Amino acid sequence: MKRVESGIVIGTLACLLLAAGCKPKSAPAASGGGGGGAVQVVAIPVRQKPVVEVVPLVGSIAPNEFIEVKCEADGLVAEIGFEEGQRVAKGSLLVALDESKFAASLHEAEANQKLAGANFARARQLAEAKLISQQEFEQTAAAFTMNEATVELRRRQLRDARVLAPFAGTVGARQVSAGQVISRNSILTTLVDLDTVKVEMNIPERHLGQIKTGQKIRFRVDAFPKDPFEGEVYFIAPQLEANTRTALVKARVPNPDGRLRGGMFAKLDLSIQLRENALVIPEPALLSNGDQISVFVVTAQTNVVLRPIRTGIRLAGKVEVVSGLTNGETVVVEGHQKLFPGAPVRFGPAASSAPYLD
Repeated sequence: MKRVESGIVIGTLACLLLAAGCKPKSAPAASGGGGGGAVQVVAIPVRQKPVVEVVPLVGSIAPNEFIEVKCEADGLVAEIGFEEGQRVAKGSLLVALDESKFAASLHEAEANQKLAGANFARARQLAEAKLISQQEFEQTAAAFTMNEATVELRRRQLRDARVLAPFAGTVGARQVSAGQVISRNSILTTLVDLDTVKVEMNIPERHLGQIKTGQKIRFRVDAFPKDPFEGEVYFIAPQLEANTRTALVKARVPNPDGRLRGGMFAKLDLSIQLRENALVIPEPALLSNGDQISVFVVTAQTNVVLRPIRTGIRLAGKVEVVSGLTNGETVVVEGHQKLFPGAPVRFGPAASSAPYLD
């Protein structure tokens, strides 16, 4: 009896196991891109926009004119005609030396010239009468000419005792005092013209062909970080620096308020190329695979194709497309994760595209 009951139990278990094994499996849930359902994406049309290529550079500001004021003569400082930091006009007296010894030397030279002139006049009369030799006459004429030159030299030395401003500008710190004896190598002060300043920069060789005189530049300085300044290129060096392969370029900048000073660093964004009808797409549309850059393009059948492109200038949040796209085509900027070539797509709400349409 027990053997019969055991057989019944074993048979029942076998039937249950067989039923469980024959039950059909449930189908997997369809994925967004592989089960026929369209993937929601954010897509933006390729647009034409003007694009400016900008090269960031660091330049140095130099004054329009700058000199160390020195005197061409040795002497005693009799007068100082300026205050430190004063604005002076061209021809203004800066420093005057004691003129007494220069005036005395001039009077002596003028007296010698007068005597030499009288001797020359007599010698000419005697030479015409054949009473002196030609050699004696020439010696007298030479002495007269030498005395004339000496007078001019003494007059120049007298003028040199007064140091005048060679151009209008601002005087720097005073280096001498009244009563001080100076030599011609002594620095008296400095004079700088800041009405116009120069921005000097070194342009790499690869960009040199796109720089021309008259071109506008914009820059900022640390002293006034919120204020942009603008200048115009007026000089391009005819020779490159052999070590750096760069060319010196200079631009003039109006500086009527005197805020720009010599020695400041200028942070420039040099516009070297403008393309009026460049193709531009949002930067998030780019897909990189090594050196290859591609985008997903939405076709008329609302599926996507993967297309390689070549990019140009990078802008703020956007990039120029040099080849691979045409104006008006639509590229995917969000939703790449579930996409594959040929995948069907549907567009997200219009609001999701707004950040990419500025």
